[in-house]
Amino acid sequence: QVQLVESGGDLVQPGGSLRLSCVASGFTLDYYSIGWFRQAPGLEREGVSCISRDDSSTYYSDSVKGRFTISRDNAKNTVYLQMKNMNPEDTAVYYCTALHLCSADRWEKVDDYWGQGTQVTVSS
Repeated sequence: QVQLVESGGDLVQPGGSLRLSCVASGFTLDYYSIGWFRQAPGLEREGVSCISRDDSSTYYSDSVKGRFTISRDNAKNTVYLQMKNMNPEDTAVYYCTALHLCSADRWEKVDDYWGQGTQVTVSS
């Protein structure tokens, strides 16, 4: 089991910005690629972005390209998701997870564990 804790979710107005954090617990974060997922009530969980272990290549879903930026700080054992120009469709619970593979067409999760997530609400 790979343990990660998400934080930073909040209420933000349309067009606003927010940064989420994902902190590893009990392991070295740079050992894995990391992905961000999100899930709105009644909808399927979807991949948002991932950052690779080896070269820090990044990938984004079409809905967030140009607006979201994923990054990692290995010294702090933390991955971030910087969100800007947010819209109501970004409202969801956001989760981070460890990946064996992060590429343009395939993401492979390390295990079946999901944390509590962090709530992001975009509303005026």
